[in-house]
Amino acid sequence: MPASLSVNLNAVAYLRNRRDLPWPSVTGIGAIALEAGAGGLTVHPRPDERHIRFSDVPAIRALIDDRFAGCEFNIEGYPSEDFLALCIANEPEQVTLVPDDPAQPTSDHGWDFVAVQPFLTKVVGQLRDKGIRVSLFADPGASEAQLEAAKAAGAARVELYTGPYGSAHGDPVRTEAELAKLKTTAETALAFGLDVNAGHDLTVENLPALARAIPFLAETSIGHALTADALVYGMAETVKRFLKALEG
Repeated sequence: MPASLSVNLNAVAYLRNRRDLPWPSVTGIGAIALEAGAGGLTVHPRPDERHIRFSDVPAIRALIDDRFAGCEFNIEGYPSEDFLALCIANEPEQVTLVPDDPAQPTSDHGWDFVAVQPFLTKVVGQLRDKGIRVSLFADPGASEAQLEAAKAAGAARVELYTGPYGSAHGDPVRTEAELAKLKTTAETALAFGLDVNAGHDLTVENLPALARAIPFLAETSIGHALTADALVYGMAETVKRFLKALEG
């Protein structure tokens, strides 16, 4: 069964925020994506609200609850007290915890699980107590010790950071090396009882090889390339193209 596609709405929100106007509608675009077959929606609310606003979060929760039962809401972010309160109030099916500095333009590295295991154990426990599945952002090439620590912290999944794989486009040798690294890491995570998600710089072109290398991939969270393609093909057709690519 192909991995679920979670459409990241940050780029849509970023475009909206360029003007003091309500369009493009984050929930409207999200609805189009779900109607086209996406399995869920992802947001990454940052403290400065430069793309997703805190007010978007309950609106997306309501959209899924009212119209798309069975689809999932994934909230990604650094586990500050404010972020955790936002998640607990809106009950996403999944929270993806990332080790971002608030000033970062995007997530670009995974956790050092060994170093911060006590901290992650505490915050993962808070979310699990509310029935929320937790995924932890992991580097490609994370060691067995790192993944064992992620499992020990209570995570149900890891999300493999696929940025290096995506940035290797045009370089077949490097692409194969990065893909092999992701495959090994995914297999190690699975051996520790962790399900595997993936996200960052994934495209229609590079998804099939990833899906073949990691046939047990649970979910891909995709925003930038998907939104860029939607400018050409429209959101509904773009979602269908990405779902096809996930078939390998």
